[in-house]
Amino acid sequence: MFFKKIKKSFLLLLLSLYIIPINVFAYSDYLFAGGENIGIEINSKGVMIVGLYQVENKYPATEAGLKIGDMITTIEGEPVSSVEEMIQKINTSKKDGTIQIGYIRENTQKEANLKLYKDETGAYKTGLYVKDSITGIGTLTFIDPETNIFGALGHEIIEKSTGKILEIKDGKIFESNVTNITPSKDGIPGEKNAEFYYEKVNGTISENTAQGIFGTYTGKFDGKTKYKVAKPDEIKKGTAKILTVLEDQTIKEYTISITKIDKNSKQKTKNIVFEITDQELLDKTGGIVQGMSGSPIIQGEFIIGAVTHVVVDNPHKGYGIFITNMLEEAED
Repeated sequence: MFFKKIKKSFLLLLLSLYIIPINVFAYSDYLFAGGENIGIEINSKGVMIVGLYQVENKYPATEAGLKIGDMITTIEGEPVSSVEEMIQKINTSKKDGTIQIGYIRENTQKEANLKLYKDETGAYKTGLYVKDSITGIGTLTFIDPETNIFGALGHEIIEKSTGKILEIKDGKIFESNVTNITPSKDGIPGEKNAEFYYEKVNGTISENTAQGIFGTYTGKFDGKTKYKVAKPDEIKKGTAKILTVLEDQTIKEYTISITKIDKNSKQKTKNIVFEITDQELLDKTGGIVQGMSGSPIIQGEFIIGAVTHVVVDNPHKGYGIFITNMLEEAED
């Protein structure tokens, strides 16, 4: 599936000898449900090492003590936040054969002296494969009409080479168009395939967390339906529906059956177990596919959660997150 922490505030107000607890969540009691396919681009805080390569029969990065997953933040003491900046700093730094790299590993700032090698064109070889951004697709879950805060995915974005959550500097969501579906099979998750429209930005991303990505929505609300926010106790087993896009930009409803509800307060993402029952969806996708993460789950008048994971051995089945878990993270 493509593409965290609870905090509640209470105000105690003393009036006429009564103590009245007032819930002061930042989010609204009603949300606009999403369902549209979104392009996602996030930029990391620094430059992430995602691989190492050999130079002149040596691994200079390994010799310097660098590892996959390290986040490069400075070159020769000067900050870098992109691959382009890193290359520029290297090319304009002291040419004594080594370069000082500042990096973060497990929240600790470290330094290393990396030996540089020149190729036949005069370009420097570092032995590092690096990345400063990730692009992909997912599904918009909700927009808070009072704050314009949006949530999507229902889970974190992970850099695949390192398996680590990407700490982001900034990002955006933009329009995308589903061109076709690679169906899921038992043991092999399928995926949505889509075109991107980078110029049609609908929001800025500020957080990448275990409960989803969050930010400020800047697109239009035309035609969107408001749903009441369901508390976990209001969610029932049985029939519900998901909103998602399988073709172009058309949001459609598809039926599911909720088979289990996990109200364990320590479980923040796999709260709802469900099975796809809609034959049209099964015929087109074989079940849950990558890119469906974030599809809002609706039950009656309530928005209750979002699709997060597929059961790989049986893609007809999947997991969802409580909408309240996403909202509490968005508030935090």
